[in-house]
Formats: sequence, C-alpha cells, structure tokens
Amino acid sequence: MTLATYDSIGATYAVTRRPDPRIAARIHRALGDPATVINVGAGTGSYEPSQTVLAVEPSSVMIAQRPAGSAPALEAAAESIPLADDSADAAMALLTVHHWSDLEAGIGELRRIARRRIVVLTFDPDVNHGFWLLDEYLPEAAACDDTRAIAVDRLVTLLGGARIETVPIPHDCTDGFLAAFWRRPEAYLDPQVRAGISMFAQTGDEVIRPGLARLSDDLSSGRWHQRHADLLDREAVDAGYRLLVADL
Repeated sequence: MTLATYDSIGATYAVTRRPDPRIAARIHRALGDPATVINVGAGTGSYEPSQTVLAVEPSSVMIAQRPAGSAPALEAAAESIPLADDSADAAMALLTVHHWSDLEAGIGELRRIARRRIVVLTFDPDVNHGFWLLDEYLPEAAACDDTRAIAVDRLVTLLGGARIETVPIPHDCTDGFLAAFWRRPEAYLDPQVRAGISMFAQTGDEVIRPGLARLSDDLSSGRWHQRHADLLDREAVDAGYRLLVADL
C-alpha cells in the first residue's frame, strides 16, 4: 500500500478507529512494565501507554490526528528509523506490519531500537480470512489481501522467537478494524466505517460492490441472521488477531 493511499484511508481514523479498552489492557499487559516505549507505525496513537516516548509514523495525515498531549511523533518509515540502537525498553507495532514495504528491514529495526521487549499486534491470515464477511461476501477482497498478509510463524522467526497470544474481539469493539463488526453486519454498509479499514481501500469499490449488495439483501431478508444465529449471543470471537511478544 502506498503512502498516498494510507493518507487517504487515514482521514477518518480518529472517528472510526477508537481504541478498545479491553484490547488496550491486553496490549499493555504484553508490554510489561517498561520505563520507555516507542510505537512504530503508530498511526493516530491508539493503544499507546503512558510510557511512550516517541511515535514513528510515515503519514502526516495520521500524525495530524494524534490527540493533544500524545507522545511526540517522528515522520519516518518502520524500515529505516533514524534512532540509536537500544533507544527504549520496548517497541510496539500494532496492526501495521502488513503495510510495510520491507518486512525484514522493519522487524530488524524493531529489534535494533528495543532493549528488552517487542510487542506486535497482527492477524493470522488463515483464521482471519475465514471471517464470514470475507468468506461469504468478499472472497475477491480476501484474495487481494493475501498479497500483504503475513504468516504468524514467519513473524515469530524474524523476531527471533515470540510467544503468541490470541486477542478475542468483543461484540461491541470500539476500534473499527476489519473484523470489529462481526456481530454488527450492517456497519459494513456504512462508507465511513469502510473508509477506516485498509482492506477496502486497497481492494477498490468495483470489487467489493457486488458482495456488499448481497450482504444488504441478506440483512433485509433476514438470511444473514438465520445463517449466523450462533453469533448473536456471543460476547467475543477469535477472528485471528494475535499478539506476538518477543523478549530480547
């Protein structure tokens, strides 16, 4: 994904991508008790703990949406971070590694700037692409997404080893990433919601329009609710989101 595209989809992040406190708690536990944290691919600053001393983000549009009082932001790419070795106790990279142009270089930079720990929030494509939205309505988008999806095992290897934690997605998740609306299917028909989800921007309207039309029809007829009645009383699901925690 080009920086220009990300500048475009990032325009609504402050509205649609509000941190979910339950996911935040998981991330902060994974970080441990570092005195200093650098957030790489930081976007608008979601999930940054109070110990964050610097955010690294290539998009000026995203940086402009960071809340007042946030850690200072450095406009730079993950693949080449202009910081000294061992610059912070911990580095984190949340839902960003699949956007990097050179994964090996980016992970190498995380390992270089962090002294003690690296935390990466990513998704397992084998699980994520089985999500009903992709499996039933947007298989073409899932196929396009395969070009940027990264196997969790590959990330673990590049990190030099890491423990893997499943991050369940609550039914009322406030952070509008791809699977956040698994129990609120009508949300995917909202252009503003879709504008904050990178897969939609990467795929293009002509590919997703037929699938969204089928979803709209299935919601109107009740077919979606009949097919997914098992989801309606669930509090959370595993949609493939994973925390990787690497100690250095």
